[in-house]
Amino acid sequence: MTTSAPIRQPCPPGACDCGRDPLLETPGADVRILFLTRNEEKRLIERLENLQSFQDLEHVQRRMFDQLGIRVEIAPGFNEVRTMRGINIQVGELPGLCRKTRASIPAAIRRAMEKCPEIAFAVLNANDLLRDA
Repeated sequence: MTTSAPIRQPCPPGACDCGRDPLLETPGADVRILFLTRNEEKRLIERLENLQSFQDLEHVQRRMFDQLGIRVEIAPGFNEVRTMRGINIQVGELPGLCRKTRASIPAAIRRAMEKCPEIAFAVLNANDLLRDA
């Protein structure tokens, strides 16, 4: 008897542009993202909100890519960085990734940076913005 891992339930029709069904129909497609069920998504968002350091952020980014294929790019914005909104957090386009999840990941990272500003400073320093400070 084989047991398959649970996959994400489909979004309501017209509510999302994730492309879950075409992804399932494509032979040989990378369906790792569909293993991010709603419960697992809540755990991921909670984990992102409770980051403790820049190294912790990098670790979670690597794990998200390795396990789900989600690529998250974090860099200072084009203009000045005066608030956490000035840090640009982009979640790469990925078939099967829900629109709400795509929006909640950057929001959770920003909340973690507000709780622990050292993470934001490390992001800026990693991009050589604080090299002369």
